[in-house]
Amino acid sequence: MPDSLGYRMKFGVIAPSTNTSVQPEFDRMRPEGVTNHMARIHIPDMPVANDDDFNKLIEVIADKQDEAVERLKTMHMDHLVMGMSAETFWDGLEGSAILQKHMEKVSGCGVTMGSDASQVALKVFAEQYGPIKRIACITPYMPVGDKNVRRFFEDLGFDVTTVLGLKCKSPVLIAHETEDRLRDAIMEVNSDDVDAIVQAGTNLAMARLAGIAEKWLNKPVVAINTATYWHALRSNGIPDKVEGFGSLLSIH
Repeated sequence: MPDSLGYRMKFGVIAPSTNTSVQPEFDRMRPEGVTNHMARIHIPDMPVANDDDFNKLIEVIADKQDEAVERLKTMHMDHLVMGMSAETFWDGLEGSAILQKHMEKVSGCGVTMGSDASQVALKVFAEQYGPIKRIACITPYMPVGDKNVRRFFEDLGFDVTTVLGLKCKSPVLIAHETEDRLRDAIMEVNSDDVDAIVQAGTNLAMARLAGIAEKWLNKPVVAINTATYWHALRSNGIPDKVEGFGSLLSIH
């Protein structure tokens, strides 16, 4: 007999212990019969003032993530969703592929990562809006994180016009960025020659705003949490449409 609540899908989700955005955003997108089960990657709310600090943060997350997956395996998850994005872009397309294979081996199931989900979302949006060649990105990262986001999308053949890093001063403070600040960031990176805007950083609560911005701008605005959860649903054969987060979830 299937799980009484997660009878269609039990997602295991890993996210840093400091992340307060990915869980509520994923839960708001959850269809009936699908359940999300969080395992926290234990990290300190360490100060982040420069690239060295950001590199240390990535190292701490990478060191602890497998332990979180092992905890999720005890509830027999059907699929693993990576609720953290910086590492999924690290070292470009090659690094992303290596990480995916590692996480599939550790988890013993399929894995959805924000980097891969974003590129699939852009392909789907190209069918809706037309060719997407030039993109702009928004992140909460320091420059070294922005560099890796740029590299990933350039490896895919996109022209990345700009990467606006908000340089958040600690992991917890990422979630303190307001919708007003994120709206301003969208307007700052947008221009007539930008075909789509992509937001990285799962602790930036941008899922709702991105759906609104898509309507303002009449172009794709990809929030990492929306793309990730959408891709996890669709890759597991769950077609339910969800309103309130843009056309990716409401149409595709």
